[in-house]
Amino acid sequence: MPVDTSGTEDGAPAALRVLHALRRVTTETDRYVQRVGSAHGSGPTDLAAVAALLEAAERSQEHSPGSLARDLGLSSPATSAMLDRLERAGHVRRVRSATDRRRVVVEATGSAQDLGRAVFGPMAVELASVLAGYTPAELSLLERFLDEAAAAVARRPDGPHGAPG
Repeated sequence: MPVDTSGTEDGAPAALRVLHALRRVTTETDRYVQRVGSAHGSGPTDLAAVAALLEAAERSQEHSPGSLARDLGLSSPATSAMLDRLERAGHVRRVRSATDRRRVVVEATGSAQDLGRAVFGPMAVELASVLAGYTPAELSLLERFLDEAAAAVARRPDGPHGAPG
């Protein structure tokens, strides 16, 4: 689907401006995670795993090493190495599933929660102050856009979730 080419007050198409703004958010988020994560001794991949595990725990869901690998777009060896690092740092533990004792799941520890708060907390505070300026209807629209944008990126056949294989 082509991008809207109708101009705005600065001459740039509105949809293109939104795409550029989304790229800036992604770039600044990546820079923030790299900088703050590094100060806490963690790289972006490890922090993405911690965030995924904490979000899953909030929803009372389990992550196996395989589901975490798929979620992060990592190979099995890269996932094993990452989990070994996180386990040595005390951020995760591998345990038997509460629902199927044959399955191993990855569980975030209190240390991971502390790391998540230290790294993502300040960014969340800043973003919450921005979001406070929007109405519930505007927030609903933003949520819908971001959900649809994430799904659009994930379904690309040349992306990590759809790579030929």
